[in-house]
Amino acid sequence: MRQAQAGALSARFRTSLQDAGPIALAVSGGGDSMAMLHLALEAGLRPYVVTVDHCLREGSAAEALQVRAACHAAGLDHETLHWRGWDGQGNLQDAARRARRRLIGEWARGQGVRAVALAHTADDVAETFLMRLARGAGLNGLSAMAARFTDQGVTWLRPLLWAKRADLRAYLTTRGAMWSEDPSNDNTRFDRVRARKALVVLAPLGLSAPRLAEVASHLADARAALDAVTDRAADCLTSPDGLVVTIDHEALASHPSEIRRRLILRVLHWLARSDYGPRGPALTALLERIAQNRPATLAGCRFVPKGPKTLAFREENSVATLRCPATDLWDNRWRIVGPAPAAAEIAALGSTGLTQCPKWRATGLPRAALLSSPALWLQDTLIAAPFAAPTAEFSVIPLQGVAVLHQSAISD
Repeated sequence: MRQAQAGALSARFRTSLQDAGPIALAVSGGGDSMAMLHLALEAGLRPYVVTVDHCLREGSAAEALQVRAACHAAGLDHETLHWRGWDGQGNLQDAARRARRRLIGEWARGQGVRAVALAHTADDVAETFLMRLARGAGLNGLSAMAARFTDQGVTWLRPLLWAKRADLRAYLTTRGAMWSEDPSNDNTRFDRVRARKALVVLAPLGLSAPRLAEVASHLADARAALDAVTDRAADCLTSPDGLVVTIDHEALASHPSEIRRRLILRVLHWLARSDYGPRGPALTALLERIAQNRPATLAGCRFVPKGPKTLAFREENSVATLRCPATDLWDNRWRIVGPAPAAAEIAALGSTGLTQCPKWRATGLPRAALLSSPALWLQDTLIAAPFAAPTAEFSVIPLQGVAVLHQSAISD
């Protein structure tokens, strides 16, 4: 790569991170993330650097050490996080991605870091497009990855979505920098590897990685337009307490079917945090029941008619067995703040807890919603029920505020 090309790459990277503030870089040791690290240094940034060792193959620990050495040589702080949670079931790459996001999110919050940069490239966008096209994905699935999104209480950045993988490796070569190649990148049992190889075959037809990434970008523009309309339409939703979403039938029915679908997906995402929404037929059936003023349950959420409204809240059975330490995030959504004993846990209030809150009706919240609300327990003793029995000592805060109902819920 010529010096001028390297300079243009560096300049565009700096522009992509404008106004990002203090950041951390997620660096695996591969070519893309190592290029991001060197581009950050060239841009004069002093980022935190974090590596996740998935502990799935020989050599992963050595790759993490290689990143650590590069960071220390540049005077940067580096942290290696370990994941040993693979049980051999389901989609390995998806499980690893979720674990990586969770581990880095927890680490970033602990460090006080609000933004983490990921090294996804235009090639990743094209590969994802092909993978989702094969699954019959709709507009959201085929759209290019978001350059910025919020999850785990952290802002995630993708400052290299415009860059080609080959250019990043050429940039590293120009700098004499080292990187590692993950052997799984050649394992055709993974969908992404097959998609990568398919791009080589499709390129002579004009369907190159940059061209498919361009198409995905156009679709992202269309998705953004729909999201803007959905933002305005979200005025038909109110959630003054964060526990219950109230849906106005008449206001909902006045919008086109696609906007209604997107609104309900946001409600589901707010109530039961998940990466993916329910499939089309199930969502269509839910919308029909809401329009008919009939009760329904979907994706761990209940929808209960109340006059001209429908009240949506978490289903008790979906959280009945969830327990976590008082300092942790419960149901991937709630934190309880207050003077909790060291051994205290967060669990659903349930009927046992609700009977200990004799004034719960004064809250105006439905009994069924309170049963699934977060409460603080010390073994079988109820310490706090912030929704059913509010006090000055304990409060409950969501990982994401109610404003998420006015934002796209899809991050990937």
